[in-house]
Amino acid sequence: MKNKGTIGVTTQDIFPVIKKFLYSDHEIFLRELISNAVDATQKMKTLAAKGEFKGELGDVTIRVHANPDASTITISDRGIGMTADEVDKYINQIAFSSAGEFLEKYKDQEAGIIGHFGLGFYSSFMVAKKVEIITKSWKEGAEAVKWTCKGTPEYTMESVEKEDRGTDIVLHLYAEHKSYAEEYKINELLRKYCSFLPVEIAFGKEKEWKDGKEIELDKDRIVNDVKPLWTRKPVDLKDEDYKEFYNKLYPMAEEPLFWIHLNVDYPFKLTGVLYFPKIKDRLEVTRNKIQLYSNQVFVTDNIENIVPDFLTLLHGVLDSPDIPLNVSRSYLQSDSNVKKISAHITRKVADRLEEIFKNDRPALEEKWDNLKLFIEYGMMTEEKFYDRAKKFALLKNTDSKYLSFDEYATLIEPNQKDKDKNLVYLYATHAEEQYSYIEAAKAKGYDVLLLDSPLVAHFVNLLESKMKNTRFVRVDADTPERLILKEEASKPDLKEEEEKELQELFTEALPKDVTFTVAFENMDEQQLPVLITQGEWMRRYREMSALGGGMNFMGTMPESYNLVVNLKHPLVERIRESKDEKLVSQVCDLALLANNLLKGEALTQFIKRSVDIIQ
Repeated sequence: MKNKGTIGVTTQDIFPVIKKFLYSDHEIFLRELISNAVDATQKMKTLAAKGEFKGELGDVTIRVHANPDASTITISDRGIGMTADEVDKYINQIAFSSAGEFLEKYKDQEAGIIGHFGLGFYSSFMVAKKVEIITKSWKEGAEAVKWTCKGTPEYTMESVEKEDRGTDIVLHLYAEHKSYAEEYKINELLRKYCSFLPVEIAFGKEKEWKDGKEIELDKDRIVNDVKPLWTRKPVDLKDEDYKEFYNKLYPMAEEPLFWIHLNVDYPFKLTGVLYFPKIKDRLEVTRNKIQLYSNQVFVTDNIENIVPDFLTLLHGVLDSPDIPLNVSRSYLQSDSNVKKISAHITRKVADRLEEIFKNDRPALEEKWDNLKLFIEYGMMTEEKFYDRAKKFALLKNTDSKYLSFDEYATLIEPNQKDKDKNLVYLYATHAEEQYSYIEAAKAKGYDVLLLDSPLVAHFVNLLESKMKNTRFVRVDADTPERLILKEEASKPDLKEEEEKELQELFTEALPKDVTFTVAFENMDEQQLPVLITQGEWMRRYREMSALGGGMNFMGTMPESYNLVVNLKHPLVERIRESKDEKLVSQVCDLALLANNLLKGEALTQFIKRSVDIIQ
């Protein structure tokens, strides 16, 4: 038997369309062909289990062979194979309701077209100038068939000799794609797309070092784990198993904080393991570490359309056949299942965190500094997660004590209410840089939180919107006396003429490249003579603008500070009497130095002046 024919599409444009629209994803051809081999093998196992196949299954390993010299790749399986009629049905007849409509629909899109239309096999033509199928059905008396096509609708099909059941796919690569036949490239694709497929895949032989050289053993090198951790029952797993699997996914990563094992059968299928990594720095560093699989076939590591944004900070694996994909299996489509799965994952994450809070709070406190950025981000971006997280989220103060939101409110309620009955949460963003401000606030009997994540400006804004009669104030936003005003502040006893003269004197001593507002207050004489503060509102919204969001025009405005002169301090009293410019410069420079604002020539002058004063 040998015959020629034309593939059953209504246009000859199918191959150019495949190449054009899937060019950016051309490496998926190996995933698609091996996935087909896995399907054929699984079907063979099912036939044997049901007793429809009476023979021996034997070795069902899928084998990949590459020949760089000939620029060929061969994928072989011992699955169900195909008869000539089945080749004609599944390969030659590509079912389009209207090829013209299809081409029109996808002509302006970059997304792929493979898979959804049963075209997984045809992805091979993205890299191959000729493809051969040698196949023999499992059915008794079946004849082997060879199908050949050179990337046009024409094909040839003929009878050939093949000893065993199953299918061999032989790709003859284009010159520009010959690198796919190199061992390193095949290894890369197998590792990316096929590491956890449920049928063993062999590529090459195992090797070992002997007598100073690498030798090849007579043993297949199996490249995949057919029973990955997420497919097993949690009761059968130990902590070491989860850590070992994490290390396999992320070889260079630090040990995870903890994890969640997902296993859902209804109303959708979802399995997987999500790990909480240590998150200390910027958000984007840790994104896109969750791998998405469909029946153990790798799909993508960009899951922003399937889980809430804050969950993209987690690491791990999700596997679901119920997540709708477009035709290339590479892009997610939004539907009701996606929303249900997303909500379920969010709920399970909240459940796990609340469980740790209730049953092992010391463990949560120990991990909090590496976890808080994730929690804060989730609370800011997901309303339902905020409602759950406010029960288990912790606040850490500058004495390194951890308290829940309710516990902390109870702690500060007696002493940190202002004249308007607002509960004032004082916070620092850097314990060392704001040390003197923290100590001054604590001297007043106040407690100070340490909120040092990159999201702090947005986070305190959120908390103020959620908590009634509550304000958040950074400790360097005002003088200690004015951080929590419990009564109207008294005005300094300073005549208008003297105030103007002192303002000019202090303004002259300050840097000209930064905006300063000079003010005078009656502070405790134990306080510093001069204090630099930054108004809470302006500073916070500038920080929000820097991260995106907030009032973006703030980012273009020059930074501004308040220079507050303590009229009760003895040095200031001397200045009022003497108008000593040198002394003014010294006290101003001390304040600038304390805020890391004294640099360059000004710093050198300050050092020389200080030496003169000491002498």
